[in-house]
Amino acid sequence: MSLLKNKLKPNQPLIYERAAGVVYARYRNIPDIPRWIVGGDADAVAKAQGKIFDYQTWNEMMTVAETNTTLKKYLQKAVEIYYMIKETK
Repeated sequence: MSLLKNKLKPNQPLIYERAAGVVYARYRNIPDIPRWIVGGDADAVAKAQGKIFDYQTWNEMMTVAETNTTLKKYLQKAVEIYYMIKETK
């Protein structure tokens, strides 16, 4: 919060909104600045940020992959693709 607090406009009231499990803030009197995410359900926040899934889901997938050979195979393939793409950047 301290990092965000240093970037806030002093003496400007904020409006908090909740939509689809995500909490947003926006300035009441400065409509040019779009709302931003301040919290909410981890999965909803991840989706609002354009992520495929949140960290908890990733951990659950890793646990299931320990006993599911099909999931393990495709996760390994995704890791291989990631490393190939990473090397080209």
